[in-house]
Amino acid sequence: MSYSPILIVAGEPNSIFLEIFFKVISKNKIKSPIILITSKKLLTMQMKVLKFQKEIKILNPLKLNKYKLNNRTINLIDIKYSQKKAFEKISKKSNKFIENCFNLAFKIIKKNKISKFINGPISKKSFLNKKFLGITEYISKHFKVKKSCMLIYNKDLSVCPITTHLPIKLIAKRINKKTIINKISLITSFYKNKFDINPKIAILGLNPHCESVHNYNEDEKIIKPVIKYLKNKHLVSGPYSADTIFLKENRKKYDVIVGMYHDQVLTPLKTLFEYDAINITLGLPFVRISPDHGPNEIMLGKNKSNSISLLKSIQFLDKN
Repeated sequence: MSYSPILIVAGEPNSIFLEIFFKVISKNKIKSPIILITSKKLLTMQMKVLKFQKEIKILNPLKLNKYKLNNRTINLIDIKYSQKKAFEKISKKSNKFIENCFNLAFKIIKKNKISKFINGPISKKSFLNKKFLGITEYISKHFKVKKSCMLIYNKDLSVCPITTHLPIKLIAKRINKKTIINKISLITSFYKNKFDINPKIAILGLNPHCESVHNYNEDEKIIKPVIKYLKNKHLVSGPYSADTIFLKENRKKYDVIVGMYHDQVLTPLKTLFEYDAINITLGLPFVRISPDHGPNEIMLGKNKSNSISLLKSIQFLDKN
């Protein structure tokens, strides 16, 4: 049985990604051949610091269909990038390099019809520069996808924020019927197509206890009516108060908990599962996954970072 390749963009050069990548490929059997996009110079420098050894095979991105790939080597597409040390401070210096990596990955996906894509972390402040809320939006824009969704997936419980990396003061303005309907539809389709189940979805309110002292209450005016509408096609219920939905007896009733903003659902999920979760972008013409962690500058070069999220990302794609 042949397995389609997993394309990986390492992302920010000064992150823990290559460290955890080395850990995953050295300790786990992976069926799908991995194609890594990063700088060979950077890769070899970090391999030396982290005391990791493996042969590197340089690939021509224009002739990928000519190779018989396996994971006995690191299958590398080399994007030129130069820095003096294996690890430096994150800065705008790497922006063009990261952009080149992503652009090449997108061309490869389109040309070779690759369906498995992983990207390492980037610095939102430096690379996105306020142009996009996150990589979910960055990739969606490139593929002209208008309906996308961030699903933080764990086999026992997943979460989805209706708004992603917004400042708190802007969240209420971005919550509307259309956005909630689109994300619930994407979640349901994903679970039906991937796992052949109709997911049970809990939808949270925006305000504490779904109440507001103000005349305008988003829970009453927007969220309750949209839940009533969605019940005709989806297994949804709510709105629930965010402070109790993650209690053991409550959360075990659901496959997915949908919150109104990022930390409302990601904080409890990471508390429950720590690194055992992956970030999946729904709505793209391929499966895009990112390990659920950032560059983590304070851990650079220490060789102590947890690799579970990347392992879970690869295992999720390593099915056929």
